[in-house]
Amino acid sequence: MAISVQHVVVLLLSTLLIAITFFLFTSDNARFPFPSLSTTDYYTPNPKSPIPHRIVDVSSDQTPQKMKLNTSLEVGELKWDLCKGAESVDYIPCLDNYAAIKQLKSRRHMEHRERHCPEPSPKCLLPLPDNYKPPVPWPKSRDMIWYDNVPHPKLVEYKKEQNWVKKEGEFLVFPGGGTQFKFGVTHYVEFIEKALPSIKWGKNIRVVLDVGCGVASFGGSLLDKGVITMSFAPKDEHEAQIQFALERGIPATLSVIGTQQLTFPSNAFDLIHCARCRVHWDADGGKPLLELNRVLRPGGFFIWSATPVYRDNDRDSRIWNEMVSLTKSICWKVVTKTVDSSGIGLVIYQKPTSESCYNKRSTQDPPLCDKKEANGSWYVPLAKCLSKLPSGNVQSWPELWPKRLVSVKPQSISVKAETLKKDTEKWSASVSDVYLKHLAVNWSTVRNVMDMNAGFGGFAAALINLPLWVMNVVPVDKPDTLSVVYDRGLIGVYHDWCESVNTYPRTYDLLHSSFLLGDLTQRCEIVQVVAEIDRIVRPGGYLVVQDNMETIMKLESILGSLHWSTKIYEDRFLVGRKGFWRPAKPELR
Repeated sequence: MAISVQHVVVLLLSTLLIAITFFLFTSDNARFPFPSLSTTDYYTPNPKSPIPHRIVDVSSDQTPQKMKLNTSLEVGELKWDLCKGAESVDYIPCLDNYAAIKQLKSRRHMEHRERHCPEPSPKCLLPLPDNYKPPVPWPKSRDMIWYDNVPHPKLVEYKKEQNWVKKEGEFLVFPGGGTQFKFGVTHYVEFIEKALPSIKWGKNIRVVLDVGCGVASFGGSLLDKGVITMSFAPKDEHEAQIQFALERGIPATLSVIGTQQLTFPSNAFDLIHCARCRVHWDADGGKPLLELNRVLRPGGFFIWSATPVYRDNDRDSRIWNEMVSLTKSICWKVVTKTVDSSGIGLVIYQKPTSESCYNKRSTQDPPLCDKKEANGSWYVPLAKCLSKLPSGNVQSWPELWPKRLVSVKPQSISVKAETLKKDTEKWSASVSDVYLKHLAVNWSTVRNVMDMNAGFGGFAAALINLPLWVMNVVPVDKPDTLSVVYDRGLIGVYHDWCESVNTYPRTYDLLHSSFLLGDLTQRCEIVQVVAEIDRIVRPGGYLVVQDNMETIMKLESILGSLHWSTKIYEDRFLVGRKGFWRPAKPELR
């Protein structure tokens, strides 16, 4: 049968179309879902990427308009420089802004230890310490870390009589001592248990705040008891104490009780601890203690171990009498006061569960806060007023751990039970089916995790049985869900991702972002956010992003300029892994 010319043309066009389709779907630019990834199977960004390339010096303050990335994918082939200065290896932009600190009119209330972020945010990269090594794995890291990773000897000498930390060969070793832990931190924790048997670690006490934590040995010792402790201290003369804590794999953050509220929600912590934390609780009309009262949940405990509790010299007696007056004015009751065999004493206070005591005070000083508190405590001044208690039956909340992980507080206005249930199920399925099975992450090397957009804490809840911990970050421009995170028995902070985080460099093994970075480009440059991510993540650590492909393509190009290896999964997940690459040091002339 004769074949017409028309049939031949159709056949040729069909063949050509099939060939083109086959080429497109097998080219380097095609991205297929893949069933499993090796933890060493990475590729660098495709040199044939459709994103236009051009050289841009991101360290310059005069960043070209196209680098703002609000409306364009044109990120260019970025050129990075090392941050300058002898202290750049441990640079924390918002705490090391010495130009702003010099301009302060007062340092009386620790203003110089608070956040003073530079403008614009820096886009340089931090050098690595000489001889930096992959961290000692958990749980061995709780007791010893590489000295070269945090080469700070001052605290070893300064606290040598108190057994905070010792240098032994290549390691810094943590014997579990402390200013108040004369017989070790284990003995001290047992002392607390005997002093108040109603404290059940890992049951009714799950979330703890340790004020002025030193190297976080108190919080570290409670991990085995099912307790997660937010340990905090300022960046001060106790050199690198928080850096030591995070290198050990213990939750910690840099903060200070100064002139602004702590970046935690109200009624969050089951127990607050202070062992010689050097905070003047009665300062400025008692504002520091009123701030503790704000973040302590109703019925929660405050443990204060300091010389005014067990010494009777003139100075200590005066401080004790001031504390008696102040705690009485806010209706805290003393549930026990005792001294152990080492001569160290403590007092344990309890916050009321009802406002009836507030109303019965002879003088309303401090007064009840008369306006609705902004729960997102971000750059909020300390107030000289008494936070109101939440409504409802607060005595029945929280439930015992671990049941509270999947429970909702009665009368909660932040989340409904069905909403939390669906969110928990979604993250549980996603983590088990995708994050743990198919993404190029070696989870056995992951200890310190930060969730950049935590929501209700579902990602952290889904990882609860792994030997890691999660710092849940609730961005200040997103719905305020941090109180739900704490109600579930997890920890976290408020933060604005257009600014630098209060943490040392190289302190997290994995940062996670779920549909955050795309929206963030409407407020600040994605390049500066990625520079901050690079500052925080350890060499060998990961960035895991769930987002749309437009955002993922931007990130892939920027991470490639940083020599991170990347992998994309199902056009929705990006895994970046940081290497040891740093820009060359400028030549001396």
